Amino acid sequence: MLKARYSEFLLEAGTDEAGRGCLAGPVVASAVILPKGFEHPFLNDSKQLKETQRLELKEIIEKEAIAWHVAYVYQEEIDKINILNASILAMHRSLEGLETVPEFIAVDGNRFKRYSIIPHKTIVKGDGKYLNIAAASILAKTYRDAYMTELHESFPAYNWQKNKGYPTKEHRSAIEINGISPHHRKSFKLFEPQLKLNL
Repeated sequence: MLKARYSEFLLEAGTDEAGRGCLAGPVVASAVILPKGFEHPFLNDSKQLKETQRLELKEIIEKEAIAWHVAYVYQEEIDKINILNASILAMHRSLEGLETVPEFIAVDGNRFKRYSIIPHKTIVKGDGKYLNIAAASILAKTYRDAYMTELHESFPAYNWQKNKGYPTKEHRSAIEINGISPHHRKSFKLFEPQLKLNL
């Protein structure tokens, strides 16, 4: 069972990102402050949930959270500052967009840069341990999926409505055939690794 929050502060924001390992599109982060006593029977790490469950929880989180915000860092910026810095920047932007200033920040993962003067804690697999990080993971995932699905309409060759920009065999094959789009991350290894023989 997930705990409500990491700290004793009631205004603790959980933050998480989605799309870090993708070949195309933005990395998306969310920050969520949940009210005291908030619970839901299947609120969990977004990767453990069905799409229908994530979408249902998205509506509940947006309605009941004290504050929430979703932020994007697009591929051009990812290529300039690298994906780790882009992921942290997206989380900072999501925190900056909160209408209520948090007293503490619970961060999914093991890397973060101090945000303002607010204390924080990085938590490996935190989206499977704390409700506020799980809620942030759900918003980040659902907003990014929606973005990539919409983008698919203009770039159907890559089938982003299905793979959402992740490095599937189908996606890499589509890049080989069609070349890269303006939405691909040029700093990433986009093509299928070639077999090299040591002769």
